[in-house]
Amino acid sequence: MYRAILPEGQIACERYEHTDKGLELYDKDDEFLAFVPYANLHALADDEIYAADERSIM
Repeated sequence: MYRAILPEGQIACERYEHTDKGLELYDKDDEFLAFVPYANLHALADDEIYAADERSIM
């Protein structure tokens, strides 16, 4: 599971695809969730980083 970090919040997705202008986000059923332009994307994080006990990633 991944999280697209945006200025307005986060979008959880199962997978993503890079395009020329941003990311396309998809859920576990391979349904399209959202298109996120690179200009609005702060980060794309794998949920496994939240399981670590590392304060710098929180």
